[in-house]
Amino acid sequence: MRYEIVLSPDAVKDLRGLRAHIRAAVRDALEKHLRHVPTRSTRTRIKRLRGLSRPQYRLREGDVRVFYDVVGDTVEVLAIVAKRNAAAWLERAGEGDEDRCTE
Repeated sequence: MRYEIVLSPDAVKDLRGLRAHIRAAVRDALEKHLRHVPTRSTRTRIKRLRGLSRPQYRLREGDVRVFYDVVGDTVEVLAIVAKRNAAAWLERAGEGDEDRCTE
């Protein structure tokens, strides 16, 4: 199955802010890893994020992290951030599973 890859406005801005060679590597990784099997977790590249309803997955490409959701046959890229900023981005933008919250 071929998935459509859609970048959010924030992800487009993030991608444009990368250096050219890093931007090319990220584009290649999006095509290679997310076009056909975006939900297949691997040891080094794709990780399903636990305890979050959004984003659902993280793709690692060098020192860059791509956070995305899979909805039907569409991969929605939410953000493309440097590794050093990934935890802060998740704290700010990540949405927890309501059924996992304990209050």
